[in-house]
Amino acid sequence: MPLKRIVLRLARNPDFPDGDDRQGYVIVAPLDAAGKIDVALWRAAREKCTVDRFHPDPDEIADGLLTHRGDQWRFHYDEEDEGPDEGGYRLGDHHFRPGEYITIASHGEDPLTYIVTEVERAEHAS
Repeated sequence: MPLKRIVLRLARNPDFPDGDDRQGYVIVAPLDAAGKIDVALWRAAREKCTVDRFHPDPDEIADGLLTHRGDQWRFHYDEEDEGPDEGGYRLGDHHFRPGEYITIASHGEDPLTYIVTEVERAEHAS
């Protein structure tokens, strides 16, 4: 099963009543037929499962890996200036399909809601 490129953009939140298409994440991960992250396939391709955080503030841009421990999925950033790992609320239970909402806790701040805007085959997927 090929890896998917999943784009999440900031949805409506208290400080962003209209959302913000300039803030979000690009995740590369394997999805099963239901659109959930496939743990077994992730284990086989974990070095290709990445996360890129995009933001209009250059200091908020980061890249890292999608990691898994127990039942928790995390966004692991390996450079200190990129901030601590981030976690999604029950990421393993979510369906990554356009129009679905995902909650992510960024930098220990209040969690924010994102909307899945794109799911397509990742270019570097095999």
